[in-house]
Amino acid sequence: MMNQAQFDAIKKMLVKLSRVDGFYKKRFADIDVTAIQSQGDFEKLPFTDKGDLREAYPLGLQAVPDSEIVRIHSSSGTTGTPVIIPYTKKDVADWAEMFKRCYETAGLTNLDRVHITPGYGLWTAGIGFQTGAELLGAMVIPMGPGNTDKQIQMMKDLKSTVLCATSSYALLLAEEITKRKVKDKIHLTKGIIGSERWGEKMRRRIANELGVQLYDVYGLTEIYGPGIAMSCDQECGMHYWDDYFYFEIINHNTGEPVPFGEIGELVITTLRKEGAPLIRYRTHDLTRFIPGECACGLKYPRIDTLIGRTDDMVKVKGTNIFPAQIDEMLREVEGASSEYQVIIDHLNGKDIMTVFFETENEADKRVIEQNVKQHCKAKIGITIVPKAVAIGELPRSEKKSTRIFDNRY
Repeated sequence: MMNQAQFDAIKKMLVKLSRVDGFYKKRFADIDVTAIQSQGDFEKLPFTDKGDLREAYPLGLQAVPDSEIVRIHSSSGTTGTPVIIPYTKKDVADWAEMFKRCYETAGLTNLDRVHITPGYGLWTAGIGFQTGAELLGAMVIPMGPGNTDKQIQMMKDLKSTVLCATSSYALLLAEEITKRKVKDKIHLTKGIIGSERWGEKMRRRIANELGVQLYDVYGLTEIYGPGIAMSCDQECGMHYWDDYFYFEIINHNTGEPVPFGEIGELVITTLRKEGAPLIRYRTHDLTRFIPGECACGLKYPRIDTLIGRTDDMVKVKGTNIFPAQIDEMLREVEGASSEYQVIIDHLNGKDIMTVFFETENEADKRVIEQNVKQHCKAKIGITIVPKAVAIGELPRSEKKSTRIFDNRY
């Protein structure tokens, strides 16, 4: 439900954008934005999607003069025209304030030593983690990705207390620390994990092997970057900063709002962004609103941990499948680890879905394969070809992991 402060901010922004040459002036050319008097009126405005942002390349989204732009970032996607997002000085400061709020939600203080492994440069991740930690007053160790030997050495020597990483790289580091038997020399107590969705089994492995409490941080380049939502000690979804954003959750097929608490696609409107404000931006991320107040005491509303993306979905034998379903299925199979890869082929007129997964139990891997096959049929509704491999045999990534490979097209 939109509150009055959000509505006032939206009204002010709509009037401004309708007068500034650029993307939204064209988008609202036939719309009288001054006639918008309610949440319902606002939610009749057209959506914005990534295709619109690509068509605006390079700086069609810019809503302030060049003299006010201090930085640009670009989406990390590898396909299509990149999305360029300009930032004002206030945008950069607001983003740092939101990330500081994330760290405080996880209980960090200025005595923490924050080890940052996500990438720097055009991508938003590394610098977002850094500026928030600096505003908090914590010691920043801006490693960036790669060079695992150096990462572990610096963790030991500088006594890093907080690891910031993608789940894929956090797992790689956890496995290396265990393999090298240096866990007693590592001082980590918390992990701030973002950039990709991950399952409960993977979460437990990372937490246990590193000896840390884990927190989810959410964000996307189009909307500042990471730091717009954060999980707390209660581990029951992520608090989002509703003084900076208005969230909607819609049916991704119809565009209509879903009933409160049901899963749908997250749509975000920025309330304070200056350089490139976004109105009703379709994120393609799937989540739901969590009702009620959180036991942690924070009054900010919550969305659930992401279950996937609308564009992650694949259809096999007439069944829609999301990566989250594979995670959940493997979680219930004793002996199956969190890491997997799915290969989909079309052979002799039929779809063949092979699920490779890791296991420590080589002796019983045939039994585990049958259990995975049975669980997949029962939980997801399709018959797969299960293939058990040894721990560490599937590739690890310093960035985001690709888990589903569809060879049919």
